[in-house]
Amino acid sequence: MNAQSSRFLFTCLFFGVLSGCSQWSVAPQQAAPVQAQISASQPVGQSLGNIEYQTYLLANELFADVRPARHLRYAVAGFVPVSSLKFDASQQSPLMLLGHQLEQGLITEATKRGYTTQEFKLTNDIVIGQQSDRVLSRNIEQLSAPERVDFYITGTLVHQQGGAVVNARVIEARTKDVVAAATRFFPAGLFWDTEQVTTREGRLYRIETKG
Repeated sequence: MNAQSSRFLFTCLFFGVLSGCSQWSVAPQQAAPVQAQISASQPVGQSLGNIEYQTYLLANELFADVRPARHLRYAVAGFVPVSSLKFDASQQSPLMLLGHQLEQGLITEATKRGYTTQEFKLTNDIVIGQQSDRVLSRNIEQLSAPERVDFYITGTLVHQQGGAVVNARVIEARTKDVVAAATRFFPAGLFWDTEQVTTREGRLYRIETKG
């Protein structure tokens, strides 16, 4: 092999090695955006659903410094607008039922974390109706007096244009001391988008749009 052929072969090998190195160095950079897209499309807690995940995060903050004890009883009441401190059926907004959902969701979260929660809307007997049977009621005559309650879990809602600020608290029943508190913003689109909501005879309906 003459000198010219040797130089040509060396040049080919040199650029071949450079080409291979560039492929190894570029590939990870190209793969990173794909991984980022996968992570962005699967946020933590997505399997719980939006409202369940937000309630879970609220419970994390609320119970962070409170330890469960089996001999202590907790009653979870509804969350109400801070301005009136009562549910307003005339308030037609995507989050009008947020206070009821927070009550039910925090019963679940508290029970899962080891707190003894009391269902004070439980009837004395099974109520048999024309189409369903139930053991929960808002009729005071069907309810028995609640057992001893040591702590209340409740809170207020401050509605805003883009959602509602939820202020939750744990209150000792005897002294009325607030022993734990948490605040979290709940976006308006947790249940459905605002533009897909309409009202009819004081009730909310979701408008199904054809794709």
